[in-house]
Amino acid sequence: MKKTYPLHVEGKHPDRVLEAIKHDIRKYFKRERSRPVPAGADFWDFDCKVGASADSAEGVRVGAVIEAVDAVAQTGTAAVYVEILSKHGIRVPAPLKHEVNDPPESGAQDDAA
Repeated sequence: MKKTYPLHVEGKHPDRVLEAIKHDIRKYFKRERSRPVPAGADFWDFDCKVGASADSAEGVRVGAVIEAVDAVAQTGTAAVYVEILSKHGIRVPAPLKHEVNDPPESGAQDDAA
């Protein structure tokens, strides 16, 4: 999805326009995530960009798209550009942490009292 949303619509309150934009973005994420995942992939991942225009759009995390739209709206621009491209995601297991300097935990504690 590559879309430029106007932030000022005649006859509509700016807060309601902003909420409609956020709703449309959330609806797009939900629709894309409900599609069947192709073989060899574990989930749908997204490349996201948000800015006042397509040229000034910066990459953001999926969880920060709504906050980025809010930030652009606070600057007073006339429109916000949102680009969300879905891609295949493959889970990578987290590396195991081996703490060498930690003392071993003992189950028994001495009570000298």
